[in-house]
Amino acid sequence: MAGNKPGTMRLFVAVELPDSTKLELARLQEQIKKSCRDCPAKWVSPVNVHLTLNFLGDVSTSKLDGLKLAVAETSGGTTGFDVALAELGAFPNLERPRAIWVGIRGDLSKLLSLQQTLERSISELGITPDKRPFSPHLTLARVGEDLFAADRKRLGAAAAAAVCGSDCRVPIRSVSLIQSHLTLGGPVYTVLDSTNLR
Repeated sequence: MAGNKPGTMRLFVAVELPDSTKLELARLQEQIKKSCRDCPAKWVSPVNVHLTLNFLGDVSTSKLDGLKLAVAETSGGTTGFDVALAELGAFPNLERPRAIWVGIRGDLSKLLSLQQTLERSISELGITPDKRPFSPHLTLARVGEDLFAADRKRLGAAAAAAVCGSDCRVPIRSVSLIQSHLTLGGPVYTVLDSTNLR
C-alpha cells in the first residue's frame, strides 16, 4: 500500500462542493461518456471532487495545530461569495488530454484573493504551498499514457462539446483543511478542519 512519509501528513486546503454541484459534475461526465463511447479514462467520483486552493504536500504533524489556526483565521475573515461552472478544458490541451476538468467563472477576484491570503498565512508557518500558478478547476477524469492519439483527440472533442445544465452556481461558503492518504485504490480524503466564511 502506498503511504505518506513518516511523521507527515499530505495536506491541501480546498472548498468542498455542495451536492447540487456534484450532481452537475456527474451529469457532465455522462455527457462525455455518451459522446465518446469506449474512450477509456479514469473518472473521478464526484463525491471526491473539490476546488483546491492550496496544495501543501507532506507537512510535519507538529505544524498541524498552527496550520488549522492559520486557515481558520484567514477563512473566517472572508465573506462568502459565488462562482460558477464554466467550459470544460484539459491539461495540457483538448487535442492531447491527460486530465479533463471544468473551469470556474464568476467572481474570480474574490476567489484569487482568498487563495493568496491563505497562501501567505500558510507560508508564515514555514510551509511552502505548491508554487504553480493558481488555476481554479474541478477535475473530472484522468487519461492514461497508453491511450491512442485518435481516442485521446476524440475524448477531448467530447469534453469540449459538454455544457453545464441549469444549475451551474457554486457557492463558496467554507474552507477546509483536508488530508489525502495515498492508497493503491486511490487517495482517501479526510477533512481535518472546516471554517465557515462570514
